[in-house]
Amino acid sequence: MAAAAELRASRDWVAFPVIAIAISAGVLAALSRSPFTPWIAIGVLTAAPALWFAFAAQREWPIILCAAAILLPPVPFPIGDSGAHPSILIASAGLLGGLARLREWRIQRSALNASLAALIAAFALSLGFAALYSGWSIAAASAARLLLFGMGIYVYFTASQGPGEVARPQAETAARWLFGIAAAAAIFGCIDFVYQLPAPAGFGAQFVWLSSGVYRRAQGLFYDATALGNLCAFFLTMSVVAFAGRKLLPRAVSGLGIVIFLAALLLSFSRAALGAAVIACLVLAVLERKAWATRRLALGVGALAAVTVVAFLLTLPEVASTYLARLDFGSGSVATPERFFSGRLETWRAIAAFVSEHPWQVVAGIGYKTLPYTRHLGRPLIADNMYLSTLVETGVFGLAALLALNAAVLKSSFNAAKQGSFFGRWMFCFWIGEMFQMMLGDVLTFWRVLPVYFWVLAQVVHENRSGRSVR
Repeated sequence: MAAAAELRASRDWVAFPVIAIAISAGVLAALSRSPFTPWIAIGVLTAAPALWFAFAAQREWPIILCAAAILLPPVPFPIGDSGAHPSILIASAGLLGGLARLREWRIQRSALNASLAALIAAFALSLGFAALYSGWSIAAASAARLLLFGMGIYVYFTASQGPGEVARPQAETAARWLFGIAAAAAIFGCIDFVYQLPAPAGFGAQFVWLSSGVYRRAQGLFYDATALGNLCAFFLTMSVVAFAGRKLLPRAVSGLGIVIFLAALLLSFSRAALGAAVIACLVLAVLERKAWATRRLALGVGALAAVTVVAFLLTLPEVASTYLARLDFGSGSVATPERFFSGRLETWRAIAAFVSEHPWQVVAGIGYKTLPYTRHLGRPLIADNMYLSTLVETGVFGLAALLALNAAVLKSSFNAAKQGSFFGRWMFCFWIGEMFQMMLGDVLTFWRVLPVYFWVLAQVVHENRSGRSVR
């Protein structure tokens, strides 16, 4: 009913099917010589109702986008690092829906909005330097990655200040749906590792080297195992917040979430994401000092975590031993700082040398998302440090915008958390852990999970503005 009312309220809704058919026809024409063309046609016809609903129902559109981004595999076409992804079509439909409802947008003046705009501007301005130092093809790929990052930003604005705003009961229901979607992705990630299922169309070469063989880390349907780990850290934080007494989820469900997300997090072998989750839980313990002072809560969370870890040790002892091996610096050849940081130290030294030799290039940046592909530094480098890569790629302006964004997210979330908001506590605790993981990974490149985070942030902003919180 709500979707139908929104559709009737839009004067420009007729433009959508025309544009959608034109885009579909263009794609089919471009791929007409491909043997996959019949399957593409079937996919387009099957996806048409979902695209129509995503266009018409702006309040539900972010959840549809998150579900598609998290649960659907990429399409096996050589586009980008991992192939084209169906969620891009959902995002396009949501963008068209937002454009058709421009009169419903109410953009506010705030530090958070300004920091997001500054970050997007810094990334966009650096594209010229990407073309200058790395060539037009790499600059075009960087522009495409900027659009993917912008999906999450658009979710934030449409859900907090646009036609995608939801009331408190709808926000609670949507958050529960997101929990279920993420739990399904985490369970599949566990199955993916145990049975070593065929990788999706594209995947990062991330393996665990054991005496019994070489195993691909749990990544589920993501390109990167760290993206799965980051998503699990986010929803593990949600589960612990709910278990601590915030009644968005029943305690039994939140307890099950702790087990599921911690298990998938361990199997993803992302120690940075695991560290982020631990930090988030410690921050929550400080915020909820009175609740955590009771033995029942502390013992409950500790018992669930202990059961999961013990099961991990008993069922996969060889895999579990690799965690301990990288911490055992006393063993000499087994563990070293370089091994502990998975080769990051050598990369950081190479980038630091470039910074010292070309300070003026670093002031302006060499181009957004060019480090892994350009030979401007002698060879492609994966920084695995959001702050360092942002500085080198987008300059001082980009790094300042990123730091301002972190500060604005924490301030907005903490203000909501002080009022007892579930979303505020969830986002504040997680983002502190996320800031830690930024030191060990380029987490803002995980474009398939960012819309979830920014939707939750939108609920925080909405609660701060309305003065009503989900508790």
